[in-house]
Amino acid sequence: MHRFLLPLLLLVAAHANATTMYISDELAVPLRRGPSNGHRILHAGLPSGMKLEVLGEDREAGFTHVRTPNGTEGWVPTQYLVATPIAKDRLAAATKRIADLEAQLKKLRESSQETRAAQTAAETRNKELEQQARELAAELADVRRVAADPLAQAEENQKLKAENQQMLTRLKELSEEVQELERDVQLRWLLAGGGLVLIGLILGVWLKSRSKRSTWA
Repeated sequence: MHRFLLPLLLLVAAHANATTMYISDELAVPLRRGPSNGHRILHAGLPSGMKLEVLGEDREAGFTHVRTPNGTEGWVPTQYLVATPIAKDRLAAATKRIADLEAQLKKLRESSQETRAAQTAAETRNKELEQQARELAAELADVRRVAADPLAQAEENQKLKAENQQMLTRLKELSEEVQELERDVQLRWLLAGGGLVLIGLILGVWLKSRSKRSTWA
């Protein structure tokens, strides 16, 4: 029983302490002088993802004649060549593309924010200008009204002067009429007084003459 328990405990402990690992996709392919594994190696290992120019192919041997970016020519096993970049390079390119797109998106967002801020500032400025225009229009109306007041007052004064002159003329005419009436009244009183005096004289003469007649009788 104990013989089986100890290995089991060790297995469980080993499983508990195990670390997850992955096989690396790094691959180094030797570059040879000829189309076989027996030819001398010109390069110990071309790294995975290196871009090669194809110069020819020996399908029977399973090798392809290539040229490296630095101009070295040689043969590599055809099975290690693919027509598209490896996943690591595609991932790096995709990562770079994503980074570029994120940078562009960030720039566009910042530009959009700046545009909105500029629009807001422009709208605020337009409102301020409209308010200033309204205030200036009100001030202009006040100035026009104040400027028009003296003219209106001058016209009113001129009108009042004309009316005053007419009243003075009418007053003079009335004064002359009153004086004429007074002279007429005085004349009438004089005539009336003269008439009374004349009547008195006539009456006196008549009374005297009557008194003499009575005496003679």
